Amino acid sequence: DYHLSEAMADEFTRNITSHISVSPDKPFMMFWAPVAMHSPHQAPQEYIDYYKGKFDMGWDNAREIIHAKQLETGVIPEGTELSPRIPEIPAWESLNAEEQKLYARQMEVFAAMLTHVDEQIGRMIETLKRTGQYDNTIIFVTADNGSSGEGGLAGTFNETYVLNGLQTPFDANMSHYNDWGGPNTYPHFHAGWAMAGNTPFKYFKQIVHNGGIADALVISWPDGIKSKGEVRNQYHHITDIGATILDVTGTPFYEEIDGHKQMPLDGVSMKYSFDDNLAPTNHPEQYYELFGNRAIYSNGWKAVTIHGNRMPWILASTSDFKDDVWELYHIDEDFSESHNVADDYPEKLEELKARWEELAWQNNVFPLYDDMIQRIAKQQGRLFGDRKEFTYYYPGAQRIAEKASAPVKGKSHTIETTLNLTGREEGVIVACGGFTGGYTLFIKNNRVYYDYNYYHGLYYTMNSPRLPGGNVDIKFNFIETGGVTPGLPGGKGELYVNGEKVDEVDMPDMHISTFSLSETFDVGIDNGTPVSNKYRITNHYPYTGELDKVVVTLTD
Repeated sequence: DYHLSEAMADEFTRNITSHISVSPDKPFMMFWAPVAMHSPHQAPQEYIDYYKGKFDMGWDNAREIIHAKQLETGVIPEGTELSPRIPEIPAWESLNAEEQKLYARQMEVFAAMLTHVDEQIGRMIETLKRTGQYDNTIIFVTADNGSSGEGGLAGTFNETYVLNGLQTPFDANMSHYNDWGGPNTYPHFHAGWAMAGNTPFKYFKQIVHNGGIADALVISWPDGIKSKGEVRNQYHHITDIGATILDVTGTPFYEEIDGHKQMPLDGVSMKYSFDDNLAPTNHPEQYYELFGNRAIYSNGWKAVTIHGNRMPWILASTSDFKDDVWELYHIDEDFSESHNVADDYPEKLEELKARWEELAWQNNVFPLYDDMIQRIAKQQGRLFGDRKEFTYYYPGAQRIAEKASAPVKGKSHTIETTLNLTGREEGVIVACGGFTGGYTLFIKNNRVYYDYNYYHGLYYTMNSPRLPGGNVDIKFNFIETGGVTPGLPGGKGELYVNGEKVDEVDMPDMHISTFSLSETFDVGIDNGTPVSNKYRITNHYPYTGELDKVVVTLTD
């Protein structure tokens, strides 16, 4: 029955009512950032049921419906074309019935989550009204990027497939049709729905065409904005929100605080536009770069390139930056970036490319780096340098972020502990990850088990004979030899009791970067969702005996 969006709205109400009760004359600022609408797309079942059948029209028809509504309401300029469907996305009508069924469900869940979080925002607004704060509170509602195509060309019931450079098999997804969006999935939708979500633009998050970077921004301030329900078309950037807050509150920007020079304020205030829809933008230029994708907007023109033409669902791809092809759009006349005019205005394109490079040097963009899978995989190792041994003491070593735990992925390593056993102990000795992937070392029925949760019910598992009493040394040893799938790690696992090998298992493919986006490393318990299906019905399966420490050693 728990949902993070609801819990965060509850916390908002507690914080605001407490603040107003104690310090009614003092201002407040709150940054409220729910998981929605990031994956995993999850919502209460009744919200999912409400949308059943409502997206059977498919993403191509959805784009046309959305585009028409945008023109009708004026949220896009009059005459804006609907950009063509990119060739990487299949036509909805080309899909078979099973594919259409699954992909429609994926969008139903996304819509359910959006409706659910929208209701939580409504609850917070009611709190502001109840406490008399609404009229003099300025509210900004926006997102951090365009809709995400990272679900790939089948969607995924488990997003860590994508984070490890893999695509989710259709059959694996279809097996989760009935529980899609529930607690047993960590889902993302098909990139075709991301394309529809970015109407009238093309492309997705990660790419710096407008489909990846253009977001709606809703501003509410009843006491400060005379205009109600109107649309503004001035170009602005996310950095402008901070500058606007300083402006409307009369707060100066301090270039130095307590003797420390501050970074410059990049943004500009949007206050001028609140009651003047015809005023020219005061943010005429902005550069962009993400994963090698580059763009610059300047006075109604935009130059942009997709590095290596890499789509967001392809992580294991690198190419020479010199080979990238730049496009040019006259945004003032072509809001949806439908017509590449690079061949018509070559001098303008070269001018903007040169300006992008100038701004990139000024803002520490270089060096460009495009190896996505290695960038993610190396995050964990950056924390530890050459460190090889990691000692974790019970009970404090719990809820440690995966990326802050011993960096064992793709490396030979051992996990060791010594236990004093009576034959009655059971529970988790150490675990990292959860139902989306990870490893766990635990005792059950007086045997020690090592389970590695790979994907979709595939476990690499070992167990010992019945354990002796007294002090018992337990060790897992992994020997890295390389995975069967190119680019993935893999090898052999061995399980030892008192120095004697009691089991071994081939581990042909393993995670290279991520077990989970939300699970933790724990000693003496498996917090969050269970790594192993051998103790899935238990409550985190805490270890019941005496536990001192667990030592993880990198051996390569």
